[in-house]
Amino acid sequence: MKENMVVNKECLTLNDVVEARERIKDICVNTKLIYSSEFSRESGNEVYIKPENLQITGAFKLRGALNKVGKLSEEQKEKGLIASSAGNHAQGVAYAASKLGIQATIVMPETTPLIKVQATKNYGVNVVLKGKIYDEAYEEAKRLEKENGYTFVHPFNDVDVAAGQGTIAIEIMEELKDVDAILVPIGGGGLISGISVAAKAINPKVKVIGVQGEHANPMKVSFDTGKLTFADTIDTIADGAAVKKPGDITFEIVKEHVDEIVTVSDQELMEAVFILLEKHKLVAEATGVMSLAALKRLDFTGKKVVSLISGGNIDVVTIASMLNHGLVSRGRLFCFSVKLQDTPGQLLKISKVLSDKGANVIKLDHNQFKAIDRLKHVVLEVTVETNGHEHIDEIVKALNKEGYNVDKVY
Repeated sequence: MKENMVVNKECLTLNDVVEARERIKDICVNTKLIYSSEFSRESGNEVYIKPENLQITGAFKLRGALNKVGKLSEEQKEKGLIASSAGNHAQGVAYAASKLGIQATIVMPETTPLIKVQATKNYGVNVVLKGKIYDEAYEEAKRLEKENGYTFVHPFNDVDVAAGQGTIAIEIMEELKDVDAILVPIGGGGLISGISVAAKAINPKVKVIGVQGEHANPMKVSFDTGKLTFADTIDTIADGAAVKKPGDITFEIVKEHVDEIVTVSDQELMEAVFILLEKHKLVAEATGVMSLAALKRLDFTGKKVVSLISGGNIDVVTIASMLNHGLVSRGRLFCFSVKLQDTPGQLLKISKVLSDKGANVIKLDHNQFKAIDRLKHVVLEVTVETNGHEHIDEIVKALNKEGYNVDKVY
């Protein structure tokens, strides 16, 4: 981590957020809270979901972009906008520009998935692919800003953008007046800045808790040390929050208004994606479920908690992989191998044990060539659908009782 001096500080007030709400109300969706019995049971708190994955463009980013664009002068609108993003911010700015009839250019890294590039182009903006990483796309956007006189719309380090995101807090507190805590994902800090300022102004007693990845937490380090700190490396599946450099503006706000910041693992994120889809039929990206994954990290129970789902823009291949991980982590999928004597009836014997224990066989691999002494033995690899970790333990014990040594594959 490298320390960096604060170079800019601007004030954000509840009034800014109230004005932002008026500015964006006719376009943005007021995403209503959803009570979660599953997450409530697992966390010991009364949990409500704020589903910004159901927002237009699939993420909260539209709010900040609309507010920023809506405040531009006529001269700025005529010259056009520019932004750099590989995901939700790109689509937010693109939608805002198209809705208000403003020309916009979005610079995206060359490595951006084609589905996200096309989704951004579909809003009628000019997309420029530049660089292998976000930082290179950002530098190109800043170059084009200077060259063409565009207005740059920053994804988080901007008071007007943060004010737009803060409208989420007003909606939460109007719908759940006695909310005790709001959990918010953190990347660069724009979302939690707006939410914390608005929430604390309405009710100073409400807790605002930020969430970052275990290996992508420069804002937490900055918050804990009191000094704005940049990360040398970032490692998280929550790509929407993979920010090495938190904003200097947002850090000052976070430092003053946020109560604490907790971290979550990639494994916890994948499990949260799985539970959200299975129990609530809601699709979210890894960044989107950070606040749900963090519920287990809270040091209190019996409180009314709102977890903000920040976005749902995830491709099918990625979500399929996450769901498989979720099945394994929840004990719903069990793969094991056993060595069998190469004699008739062995496979039937294994099948009977699994049937008696109610395990649903998904896949069998009966392979003689995996055994070292393959003239006498074969290796059987079995994948079964199970009802949880206790069920898996029962299956293993039953197999052991029949004389089989079980090796867990996953």
